[in-house]
Amino acid sequence: MKKISVALVAVLSLVVILSLKEVHVAEAACSPTELSSCSPAITSSSPPSPTCCSKLREQKPCLCGYSKDPNLKQYVNSPNAKKVASSCGVTYPKC
Repeated sequence: MKKISVALVAVLSLVVILSLKEVHVAEAACSPTELSSCSPAITSSSPPSPTCCSKLREQKPCLCGYSKDPNLKQYVNSPNAKKVASSCGVTYPKC
């Protein structure tokens, strides 16, 4: 009976760990195209849309990577992008 309990705890622990890992990976899925709803606010003085703010919050873990990408850094590091992040209540990371 004790062996079954230990095995059950081990299996349940493994399931929990794998589930958490999958959630973490899903949350950190970086896709700069997800931020396309922010382009009007970044390229002009218009306020960010609710969709932009939502996507920006989702993509926050990716911002440092975007700022190092030669194709994206001019947008991500721009003063307007930082204003948009601030307007959305997203703390801009220090990379």
